[in-house]
Amino acid sequence: MLKQKHLTNDDADRRRFMKKATATLFSAAVLAISAGTLMSPSMVHAGDLEKEDLKFGFIKLTDMAPLAIAYEKGFFEDEGLFVTLEAQANWKVLLDRVIDGELDGAHMLAGQPLGATIGFGTQDHIITAFSMDLNGNAITVSNAVWDEMKKHVPHEGGKPVHPIKADALKPVISKYKDEGKPFKMGMVFPVSTHNYELRYWLAAGGIHPGFYAPHKGDTSGTIDAEAFLSVTPPPQMPATMEAGTIYGYCVGEPWNQQAVFKGIGVPVITDYELWKNNPEKVFGVSKKWADENPNTHIAVVKAMIRAAHWLDANNNANRPEAVKILSQPNYVGADYDVIANSMTGTFEYEKGDKRSVPDFNVFFRYNATYPYYSDAIWYLTQMRRWGQISEHKPDSWYMDIAKKVYRPDIYKKAAEALIADGHFTKADFPDFATETGFKGPQGDFIDGVVYDGSKPNEYLEKLKIGLKKGDKL
Repeated sequence: MLKQKHLTNDDADRRRFMKKATATLFSAAVLAISAGTLMSPSMVHAGDLEKEDLKFGFIKLTDMAPLAIAYEKGFFEDEGLFVTLEAQANWKVLLDRVIDGELDGAHMLAGQPLGATIGFGTQDHIITAFSMDLNGNAITVSNAVWDEMKKHVPHEGGKPVHPIKADALKPVISKYKDEGKPFKMGMVFPVSTHNYELRYWLAAGGIHPGFYAPHKGDTSGTIDAEAFLSVTPPPQMPATMEAGTIYGYCVGEPWNQQAVFKGIGVPVITDYELWKNNPEKVFGVSKKWADENPNTHIAVVKAMIRAAHWLDANNNANRPEAVKILSQPNYVGADYDVIANSMTGTFEYEKGDKRSVPDFNVFFRYNATYPYYSDAIWYLTQMRRWGQISEHKPDSWYMDIAKKVYRPDIYKKAAEALIADGHFTKADFPDFATETGFKGPQGDFIDGVVYDGSKPNEYLEKLKIGLKKGDKL
């Protein structure tokens, strides 16, 4: 395992300087207030942080970038925060360490705060006030599977027509079944975006990915499955597929492009093609930590909003520098060229088939950082669809859980402080006076089904494969 990044002597000197500067600034603020001078919100709160020294966890994926950039560009220190970033072995370890207080917060799968809060797996009340990105995942299959799939994929000019639907995989799975081989695929965690995206793609192509039945003690997710999905940590995906343990997987970058560079597999579809501008990772903290450290939490969100903006600024002009940072072993640790292949506005499918996908990674555009209730509810509908939520729930339940976990109220305070600081204008954020937390009906799914977050049960009824209102395994 690669070692975490430690403070260098220069870092330590800068840290001591910043602490002195923060203390001086706060003293000046108090004097100025006494004298009747108006101060900006950030100056007034400079000395109000409940906790300055923080440790955040992440998994080695390119979408941890807002954390790395907030650290490397000094945005955390601008808020008086002294942060250590530490790579975690897997998503379960990361969640457990946030719950037990070893980590102050972490780069999380969007489903993790929701799953933990409703008690699927490890139970604890986790919240998020910051969405880390949109898109960023893909589904990759082995060369052998792709050789069979592409017989069923339309081509133009010698290249496959995208998006590639799972319809092309269905005859391959039938062939494996006839040969007595279960068709096995990897995803990163039971409540991961990757699990739900892979399941969505398969089901849209008429392939059943299996049900969960936690009320019966069955958390395998393979009941009635035609494709059998199992958990593999992201950095291990290419090697696991190369070994033949799985025949394909859904994962974030750079582990799809790694398969291309190694010549062992072909990414067949990005999640941008599966659901345009879908929500991906979030920054999660325990509710207990948030209640104990409200000012610190706002300061963290401020720094990460600035980092997200930097990543998307000037049509992704900063992305090459970001790739250089992420390629360091203490962050993602993949080769520069592998990370750049998707991070800088392109995506390579079959070797040599590189296409322009400028929104493959989105960190700030389209209000990407705002924690929408409708995003939370989509994840909850998928938990219900596949049996992780065992029984029917009314629409009001979905709304209650979304409000319990997703915290746009905290995000709003951070955004308004950044506007007052002069870093942003009101136009950079949703209109907080009218924002409901719900995106309008979204129809950019590969199967054409429209999702309206205000009507979760109506949405579930539209999906051909999956549990419906009266269903219980």
